[in-house]
Parts: sequence; C-alpha cells; structure tokens
Amino acid sequence: MARGRAQSIPLVQGTAARVASIPAPVGGWNARDSIANMDPVDAVSLENMFPSVSSVVLRGGYANHVTGISGQVETLMDYSSAGSSEFYAAAGASIYDVTAAGVVGAAVVTGLTNARWSYTNITTSAGGYIYAVNGADAPLLYDGSTWLPVTGVSSPIAITGVTTTTLDFVTLFKNRIWFIEKDTLKAWYLPTSSVGGAANALDLSSIAMHGGYLVAMGTWTIDAGYGMDDNLVFVTSIGEVIIYRGTDPASASTWALVGVWYLGAPVGRRCLVKYGGDLLYISYFGLVPLASVLQSDKLDPRIALSDKIQGAFAEAAINYGATFGWQVVVDNRNNAIVVNVPVSQGQQVQYVMNNITRAWCKFTGWAANCWEIFGNQAYFGGNGVVCKAWTDTYADNVSDIQTNSLQAFNYFETRGQKKIFTRGRPSIFSNGQPSIFCGINTDFDTSDRTAALSFSPTTAGP
Repeated sequence: MARGRAQSIPLVQGTAARVASIPAPVGGWNARDSIANMDPVDAVSLENMFPSVSSVVLRGGYANHVTGISGQVETLMDYSSAGSSEFYAAAGASIYDVTAAGVVGAAVVTGLTNARWSYTNITTSAGGYIYAVNGADAPLLYDGSTWLPVTGVSSPIAITGVTTTTLDFVTLFKNRIWFIEKDTLKAWYLPTSSVGGAANALDLSSIAMHGGYLVAMGTWTIDAGYGMDDNLVFVTSIGEVIIYRGTDPASASTWALVGVWYLGAPVGRRCLVKYGGDLLYISYFGLVPLASVLQSDKLDPRIALSDKIQGAFAEAAINYGATFGWQVVVDNRNNAIVVNVPVSQGQQVQYVMNNITRAWCKFTGWAANCWEIFGNQAYFGGNGVVCKAWTDTYADNVSDIQTNSLQAFNYFETRGQKKIFTRGRPSIFSNGQPSIFCGINTDFDTSDRTAALSFSPTTAGP
C-alpha cells in the first residue's frame, strides 16, 4: 500500500533544501490530460494497483475455481431460483456445471455450435429457468435439473412464429421474455410469464434511421415524472439507442416510443450492464451511464465514466473493438467497475474504476474471455478454466503480481524553475517482503528508470 514520498528540493543555488510530501495517486490513471498538466494526485500509469479512497493498494489475485474444461470458456451463467444457486460455463461445443470448485465433471450439454451465449433468468408459476440463445443453436431452457432445446415443434416447450435458431440475444422485461433475431432489426416477445408460445415481432426498421441490426437489449429504470418505471432499451450496430415504455407491445394505449438517440457504435455485443436502476453502455465514445447521457441536451464527454482515461479507451476500442471479449461487470464486493479489454486471446487487460471516487487503473495478468458475478464474487472464464477474481491471496494463481506505477509529474508550486532532487523516501506498507523497484523520473521522461531497493523490513516502529 503506497501513501506518499518526500523529496529534498533546493529551489535555487544557495538556498536551503525544502522537503515536499506527495500523496499517493488516489486520483488514478489519467490517459486524457497532457503529462505536463496533470493533477499531482493522478498517475501517468497505474498497473495492478487499485486507487482506493485514501491510498493505492495492490489488487487482489486470482485462483483457479474449476479446471479441466475443454476449450476457451466464453460464457458464464448464474442460475438463481428459490434459494438455489448454480453456476455454468460454456466452452467449445459444451456447457459444464462449475458450481463446485475442483476438476470439472462431464459436460451437461454437448454438440453445440458455439459458446457465445446470451442468457437471462426468469421465474414463472412453474418454477425458475435460465433462457439462453447463441444465434446458431436452438435456445436452451434450464429448469434446475434439465437443459431443454426449444424449437418450433418441441414438447413440452415450443416457440412458434420465428425460427428459434436465429435468436441471438435474450432479456426479461416486465414479465416477458424478449429476443433479438440475428442480423435484423426485429425483436420478438413471448406472452407474459411464459417461456414458450407464439412469438410476436416488434420491427424497428422504420425507427432505426441509420439501419444496421440489433445488438443488445436492457432494462432502464428512471423516474418519468409520475414515479419509477422500467423502459426497454434497444441498441443497434450503428449506435442508435431506441427506448420504449409500456407493457403490451400489441396495444398502442400501453406501449409508446420514448425516443431515439445516437451514442456511438457499441463495442462488443455485451455492451450493456445493469448499474443500480441505470444502464452502463460501452461504445466508441466510452463507458457512459444512460441516465446522464440521455437526459442531457447534448453529448458531453465529461458524462462518460471513462472520461479520465478516454485516450486509452478510444485507442483500445479502435484497435480491438472487433475482438470478442468486451464486457463490463459491476463488482460491488470491491467497489469496482471492470471493463474487459480483449487485446488478444490470452492477453486481455482490464480497465478498472473505483465506483466511489471514479479513479481508474489498469489490470494485467487476468486472461479473461468473459465475466460473471456468482455469490457476490467476480469470476472470469479463460483457457480451460473458470477463475475466482480479486482474491485475498495477492497472487495470480501461483505467480507473483507485477505492478508498475508512474505518478503525475509535479512542479512543486514553482513552474518554470529548475530543481535538483537529492533524495526520495517512498512509504510502502506490506505484511510480506515484496521485491521493490523505485526511481525518480524528471522532465516528463516516462521510461522505466527504476532500480531494486535494498532494505531490511521492520515489524514495528514509533
């Protein structure tokens, strides 16, 4: 845990040295402002160090939760019903039960086309279900004991009116299951409190003026002036956000278009996540909360939660926007919002924000294809494994965590005056004996100038 350092600074020749204290960079990673004009509590880089409210601390590590899976885990699904919680992972052509830690057992579903599923939980009078679609296979319905494919003729559950293998996104809105038909502007909905039956279409072709196809849906809760109400949000591949309010899409008296906004093209299909009553949206404009951006009269970049790191965020979206693995997860246990950035398979990084202070940092070492919260704990899927993230062991499985931080440059209230640094004392607190490298960078030099420190840890002091 780093809290600060002090330097002895002769201001001009012949004057006495002055001691200055620098607080830890609790302002977090700044990839927006010029390095010559940053707040002293910001950081040019902050890798694997998390900016808390009053200090900067080493991030937690990860531990293998389940091993032995065949292929890359690309979807994690949390099943919750009547006090029962189960955890499932999709990899390759199979789905596995990963509720219990250890070596995985035989797959519970096989013969699938891909492992990139969209899913939701729904509870009806018949019980609790997972509904999952991937745009290639028949939708899967899990009732707590059996995974059933849902087709137009299957029994006991069937969906008619649409080719079920074309459905590639699913969500729950006001007791109705909603689907997106792949590569179209059509959404389909089922009868209320039902997992089967006749599907009806909501065609947005005449609403989405820029065309494209539907990518994602989500529910957004706002106060519309007469109390809190849920709205259904559609996102197109072009970046139009279309919002409806109501209960029955077949009735003009109970269903209405709220509006259409352009918020930039989405980055990845998992571009929406619930954040309290709000929705967070990942686009080329950054990570934005809908409640702020849709209720303002213009697109203000400062509204984006990612504003402080917009330079890095925009560069990553341009370079890796077409790569599978973009996802945002809200980790309440650690007061963090995690944006998964798929640099390449096995080389993913995470941009992480403290959701109290809105300070950012960057995590490396977590090769995550997908994320999910299970039992209030964050997990990610990787190559043949499901891993528990942000553990208290401070080790990445069995490897040490490597960190790198460069605090913002500082004029020490004497801009334009030459200074000579004679010594520095970092304040680092640890209950272990980490290897520490330290150095002083001057004149906006961002190269790594650190060298190993030799020290004898003490167990107590005044």
